[in-house]
Amino acid sequence: MSGEDNAMRITVLTVPGCPNGPVAQERITTALNGRAAEVELVEVTEQAEAERAGMTGSPTVLLDGVDPFGTVGAAPSVSCRIYRHADGEVDGAPSVDELRKALTAVGPAAAADEDCCAVDVLDLVGRDGRGRLAPVEDGLRAVQQAVLRHFAATGSAPGTADLEPAAAAAGRAAAEVLAELAQEDFLTLGPEGRIRAAYPFSAVPTPHRVTIAGGVQVWSMCAIDALGIPAMLGRDAVITSVDPVTGESVTVTSENGQTVWEPATAVVFVGRRGGCSGPAAEVCCDTLNFFTGSASARTWIEQHPGVNGRIVDRARAEEVGQATFGPLLTTG
Repeated sequence: MSGEDNAMRITVLTVPGCPNGPVAQERITTALNGRAAEVELVEVTEQAEAERAGMTGSPTVLLDGVDPFGTVGAAPSVSCRIYRHADGEVDGAPSVDELRKALTAVGPAAAADEDCCAVDVLDLVGRDGRGRLAPVEDGLRAVQQAVLRHFAATGSAPGTADLEPAAAAAGRAAAEVLAELAQEDFLTLGPEGRIRAAYPFSAVPTPHRVTIAGGVQVWSMCAIDALGIPAMLGRDAVITSVDPVTGESVTVTSENGQTVWEPATAVVFVGRRGGCSGPAAEVCCDTLNFFTGSASARTWIEQHPGVNGRIVDRARAEEVGQATFGPLLTTG
């Protein structure tokens, strides 16, 4: 990726004529101190626009689509926004110091941490950049795809007997192929070789429930996995999850390739815990969650100091889900 590709995208959302919009822009320029970034001023005039953009008052500053100054429960609006500084003073825009801290904590700079667990978000969910599509050789892909189709059709994991035809076409036994798929982290096995998860699906309950068009309900391993299911299947779906901090619901409805998030301020945290090895089910799946807003996501991050990662906006979360799982059933 080029330096230009890595530039942070900063959006200042304002109502027309807001005197604090230019103030926010000036302070952003000062806080950047020459750092590369794309800064854009966007005027919002309608409530529906505010809901789509995630503006909770004018001005709202978004860093790569995330509001680092958002508060839990803040509703989208086209009203004026008040910022309260650490010393108790109120202002119409974030201070330069607050912006500097936010720029350090959010965006490409945070993702580029030297810790090997804090690299690009695709690496965190895609087998360290190797992707989730199993190789064609030795029946691995055929069995993987048979597993995924069974989950999508029934909402549950297939048994070994269900997979024997796909494995036999490669001259192998299903149990042997499943063991190899588990070794390479395409799926996980429980007692007696039973499938517990086949990314993006989980055979056991998780906080993320996906209702596929037609009525089948499945559990997904994490927020990113849930977002990848409609792209993988090419079907409409409704994702229901819970913010682990507030306990409030987050719903993502995918219909005809378009998504609607409720609440509109929702974000996703993408990260992993502990060391840099082991299956995703153990090191990162329980850290990739939906949050009602960036404020509750930051609270969760503070409560879990051993987790590395970053907050991503809705567009980026969907992009990662689609890139990771979209090709799994379209490639033979």
